[in-house]
Amino acid sequence: MTIERQQVAQRMSRIVKHNGTIYLCGQVCKDASKDITEQTVTMLDKVDELLLAAGSSREHMLSATIYLKTMADFADMNAVWDAWVPEGHAPARACVEAAMARPELLVEISVIAVERAA
Repeated sequence: MTIERQQVAQRMSRIVKHNGTIYLCGQVCKDASKDITEQTVTMLDKVDELLLAAGSSREHMLSATIYLKTMADFADMNAVWDAWVPEGHAPARACVEAAMARPELLVEISVIAVERAA
């Protein structure tokens, strides 16, 4: 039973792989001064980069948990999400309102996926 950790820091690993399942740590935007649309776009860009590094893709997502600072941003975040998720490949998903680690952050996501078949 091997656990592979990638991009390891003191508090977390950005990617953990176990038995073909990939767990990504929470991802936030690249520039927290932007609005919810831009924060969501750049957050999902980071998810794409990590999934690629882990040997997966958005088509292989199993689950996503999205945290919003305020549910007032739900529709704008969903507009970006809906365009990003490939048709027919929507993962199981939860979206909750939550206090963020930094006040300027509007959205965060945690993803579980599987590796692409070799």
